[in-house]
Amino acid sequence: MLERYELFGPSSDRFGNPAPLGLLGLTIACAALVPIGAGQALTASAFGSAAVYALLFGGGCQLLAGLMMFGNKNSFGGTVFTCFSFLWAINAWSFYSLSQGRVPDHAVGLAVEVALLLIFVGLTWGFGHFAKMLFLFLVDIDLLFVFRIIRSVTHTKAMEMPILACTLGLGLIGLWLAFGALLNPLLGRPLFAVGAPVFHGPTPQRFDWSVRKTLFTVLYGHWQKSAFRPVSLETLRSEMKAAGIEKALEPDLFYLSELGFVVLGCADADPHTIETVRLHAKGVDIHEQLVLNKYAPAAAGH
Repeated sequence: MLERYELFGPSSDRFGNPAPLGLLGLTIACAALVPIGAGQALTASAFGSAAVYALLFGGGCQLLAGLMMFGNKNSFGGTVFTCFSFLWAINAWSFYSLSQGRVPDHAVGLAVEVALLLIFVGLTWGFGHFAKMLFLFLVDIDLLFVFRIIRSVTHTKAMEMPILACTLGLGLIGLWLAFGALLNPLLGRPLFAVGAPVFHGPTPQRFDWSVRKTLFTVLYGHWQKSAFRPVSLETLRSEMKAAGIEKALEPDLFYLSELGFVVLGCADADPHTIETVRLHAKGVDIHEQLVLNKYAPAAAGH
């Protein structure tokens, strides 16, 4: 029986990436608010309809996404999505109250909006350590609450259009981020780019799994074309470089050789000089297990 090794990184996620679900829910909820924000639908029916969308998509999708992120041990994303889901639940209650002719208390709402602005300013700094689009996403939320607070304090209608613009921007950026997470892996290129981090903190030391992952991918491709014919180390280096890996390959190759996953052809004069490499049958099988899900149960209907 072949032992199972964790060669390509720990598979700690219990679920797939839940962020697109939360972001798409946010986009749909924002879309439901646009007619109200534009002043085109200020009826009891419109408020009641917005309440349903805010509860199911704004609250429900983001609550589910947040809980799944906690399940994936992502406390930052889980906290943001789960907290935001309850905010949308409050929005749903507010719109339902308006549909019934009841106006939520102004003083309580203003105090909460000030607290939320402080929270989101802190989260904006945190998201800036991930990507520019995420940072812009949070800046949009900050501006939304700034305009809402100004409207609440001054009772001016001049903030209606800025609030509408921020709501539209929030939905569109959320849609961009969701498409990036869903479609970029399918396309194999960052069509919906999220950009580099805005802020750079100290990088914690972590093991880099990319060398090993790419090694197996490249060598498996050679095995598919020419079975167990070895490839020269120089050819392997060139293909690894084309895949974005320019680190020394020898440590990982000797390690994988000790485990019996690759076969090395070394120079006669120096057994520590690698000349050729190929996958062993165990290497083929382990790649098919861990990457291609060789022994996974077949999907229903197949």
